[in-house]
Amino acid sequence: MAHDEIRIDSELRNEFGKGAARKLRRANKVPAVLYGHGEAPIHLALPFHSTFQALKNPNALLTIAVEGEADQLALAKDVQRDPIKPIIEHVDLVMVKRGEKVIVEVAVHIEGDAAPETIVTVDTQTLEIEADVTNLPDSLIVSVEGLAIGTMIHASDVEMPAGATLASDPELLVVNITQQISADELEAELADAEAEAGIEHDAPEGEATEAAESTEGGEESSDKE
Repeated sequence: MAHDEIRIDSELRNEFGKGAARKLRRANKVPAVLYGHGEAPIHLALPFHSTFQALKNPNALLTIAVEGEADQLALAKDVQRDPIKPIIEHVDLVMVKRGEKVIVEVAVHIEGDAAPETIVTVDTQTLEIEADVTNLPDSLIVSVEGLAIGTMIHASDVEMPAGATLASDPELLVVNITQQISADELEAELADAEAEAGIEHDAPEGEATEAAESTEGGEESSDKE
């Protein structure tokens, strides 16, 4: 499903550097740069709240209102976020035009339940597609409903939205359906892995006591002899 265009008002900025960026963020604004199509980069300040909401969809088509300039369509090329706080530190915006095709990464979304006693493993979380800039989907739907053990879904098997084509390697493994492992098999595999790693566990208290008593009994018999 493609999203409507999102309009964001912007302000031109002429102060740069870390100090200027911190000042903008304290004012609830996001430093940004708009470039592309051979145009000189335009340095902007975007309102934090509307920018944060818009970029929840990484492929949102943005209409950037620039002071003294015509509105400009853009996609977020790179979004720098604070690793801890919900803060956008900087945004790179690339200019686009209506009717233009672009290559973007789109998230893979799994739907349905595979056959009983199976495990669904998603090997590839996103795929690259080429599509019209005004018709970019927010996800690619992959149904695993009823799929049997041994089923593998490759990129070429994923249904593309209307007007879009796959840009990723067609042989890329996206979803793998495997046999669910039993509790006993899991415990055996874990024991083998621990043995290979040289991990030893203390015996349960009851077993340890019996082993100690058995050892002591053996020593007493040996003394009597």
